[in-house]
Amino acid sequence: MAEKGLKYDIYCLKRAMKIWREYASKYWILDTIEKVLRQVSGYFSLTMSALLLDEVSGARDEKRLIIFSALTVIGGFIFSVLSRAVQMNESILENQNYYRYSQIMFNENCSLQYEHLENPDVKLLYEKIDANTRTVYGGLMNVLYNIPDAIGAMTDIVLSLSLTAAALFASASGKFSGILGFINSRLSVFIMLLIIGAFSALTVKLRVLQRKRKEEALSEVSLTNRRYNSYGRLWGEDMTIFGLHPIVLNEYRRHTIRPPWLMKLQKTGLVFGALDAPKNAAMQIIIHLYVAAKAFMGAFGVGSFVLYEGAISRFVSAVDEITELVTQLRFNTGYLKTTYEFFDLPNNMYKGTLAVEKRDDLDYEIEFKDVSFKYPRTENWVLRHVTMKFKIGDKIAIVGENGSGKSTFIKLLCRLYDPTEGKILLNGIDITRYRYDEYMALFSVVFQDFKLFGFSLGDNVSAGLGYDEARARDCLERAGMGQKLNDLNKKAKEDGISALDYCMGREYDINGIEFSGGEEQKTALARALYKDAPFVILDEPTASLDPIAEAQVYENFNRIAKDRTSVFISHRLSSCRFCERILVFDKGEIVQDGGHEELSRQEGKYKQLWDAQAGYYVEDRKLEDRG
Repeated sequence: MAEKGLKYDIYCLKRAMKIWREYASKYWILDTIEKVLRQVSGYFSLTMSALLLDEVSGARDEKRLIIFSALTVIGGFIFSVLSRAVQMNESILENQNYYRYSQIMFNENCSLQYEHLENPDVKLLYEKIDANTRTVYGGLMNVLYNIPDAIGAMTDIVLSLSLTAAALFASASGKFSGILGFINSRLSVFIMLLIIGAFSALTVKLRVLQRKRKEEALSEVSLTNRRYNSYGRLWGEDMTIFGLHPIVLNEYRRHTIRPPWLMKLQKTGLVFGALDAPKNAAMQIIIHLYVAAKAFMGAFGVGSFVLYEGAISRFVSAVDEITELVTQLRFNTGYLKTTYEFFDLPNNMYKGTLAVEKRDDLDYEIEFKDVSFKYPRTENWVLRHVTMKFKIGDKIAIVGENGSGKSTFIKLLCRLYDPTEGKILLNGIDITRYRYDEYMALFSVVFQDFKLFGFSLGDNVSAGLGYDEARARDCLERAGMGQKLNDLNKKAKEDGISALDYCMGREYDINGIEFSGGEEQKTALARALYKDAPFVILDEPTASLDPIAEAQVYENFNRIAKDRTSVFISHRLSSCRFCERILVFDKGEIVQDGGHEELSRQEGKYKQLWDAQAGYYVEDRKLEDRG
């Protein structure tokens, strides 16, 4: 679809409304009712006041005065009760709006192809959407709040315009000459309508110009906010050791004390505010004088005059408001376009329909058949002509220097990416033919940048809604967390809860538990065990541990993985000696394949790496002895 013009604006708006109808329809309904009630209530009060004035200044019928007074009080009470009831329910739902927006973005994030998650351009696009939302409420949030406001303003326009039209078309009986005769003629009505139309067109023009100037000023806010966020990340050791405080404070002052974007925004407000005031005043004076002249000639009574005067004032402000809202919605198209770019990122990964056979004997075989791979948007091959196979129960270590293709091999194995060339087979069938979710279920991976979340310990281990407590405890104990569990059990007994109910970290729960780095790694290992997948992969999750602690983790995991296929990636070759098979990667190729004893005696990459690391360990021991 063309990305300019009214048609595209309507498309963007309709799409946003469809999204919000799914996530916030109740809020929208209540907010719209509240806005309409507010307008109708105001006109009800105006109308009843006009009727009372007409009666007081005219027949003064006591019965009618009592009825009008009673209707005014009862009607006002009913509108007040309805408004309060709607507002109470609306406010509860409104507090959840940002959560709903976050849910929309999270759902879209989860549906992204993995390739996009590693794409810096996509990350920048997401940051831009977030900045637009936080700084100017642009994008989806703008539509959420402005649509009910626009409906309320349209209600105001319709009601005020109908009363204004009644005032314009009212004519006095009798003959008048001069200016009064002209005002009482149909020609004057036509001219007044032209004036009102010109006023509305001018208001639209000014609002569009004002919005453009605001957008130009606010476009600099995102950059400023990103800079502030980067300052926040400076607190810590670097700030203290290098004394960065003066630099940061100077930057804060430079970008917060009369920043250019704020000056532009203030100037825009002053200029257009200065134009709006005389424009609106002139419009109200013209219409007021016109209506006053008609009242003077007897076209309507005092009460109607008050009613029309109020309606005219509201009409002028309503035109201003609806123009501002419509202009906002049209300019919001740019923000929505950015959001839809993120939503519409293509998912080109083919997802087959074959079910993965559920085998009690776990008899699965994986084969890489002349697999080559290069990442999207690059021309450099990361893997070249990789051919190998392994069966269930194999214990495999993958070693090599940084950038040799080890982690990429794992991403292809888990089908986070598909090969650029060649095939990967599961039991002789191309893995792309299997259902994606069923194939992914075969793997349990602990990545080097694993994450634990602010959920309960049990939820972190199970990685799902609900968990088997006995099974979660068993996995934690097998992962080496037995002593920690005993300590937590004592604390939990005092608090009257289960040890697995404690929240991880204190970001969301002041009573949460803090784990050391090693304990977090063991918890991640327990999560891998809990999934109970046929293939278990450790992609350098213990890189921050010392060599001895890392070797213990791998040896323990090799033992507890039992009959599962285990794949270990590590920079430290000493941690992988227990593996039956070692794959040595170099420049994207498997250059050696064998056991430790065999490879350590052969001239080649493995012996080169082994000898280099062994030399470091000898030097470390000499230094320790000297110490």
